[in-house]
Amino acid sequence: MTEAGGAPERNVLGETLQPCGTDPMTGFLRDGTCSCGPQDVGVHAVCAVMTEEFLAHQRAVGNDLSTPRPEWHFPGLHPGDRWCVVAGRWLQAYVDGVAAPVVLASTNERALRLIPLEVLREHAVDVPDDLSGLA
Repeated sequence: MTEAGGAPERNVLGETLQPCGTDPMTGFLRDGTCSCGPQDVGVHAVCAVMTEEFLAHQRAVGNDLSTPRPEWHFPGLHPGDRWCVVAGRWLQAYVDGVAAPVVLASTNERALRLIPLEVLREHAVDVPDDLSGLA
């Protein structure tokens, strides 16, 4: 996906935005990425890995992500699913102590307008391409 002007959208690491998930198909545009075109006023920018706690919290605050909504092409989410969540909703969960894990390479840089990179890094689950530094 590209921003207005034709430049590819970037992730919070300043690199090309990577896919978030295709099973279920995520993204505001349902293209598998957390692309945030101008029509995405909610800023579905954070690629989060669903947990039971995060889903329960979202349900409790009026954002039920578990119940299928076919009229919106929404399958309902389960723990382990990757989903592009609204940055403000993720931040709300963080403040409440139930933030979902985040895939930084797939999280749109627009999330940084609301969430500091350090906060996202606290919950990062990315696996680097070069694993030699982990040994």
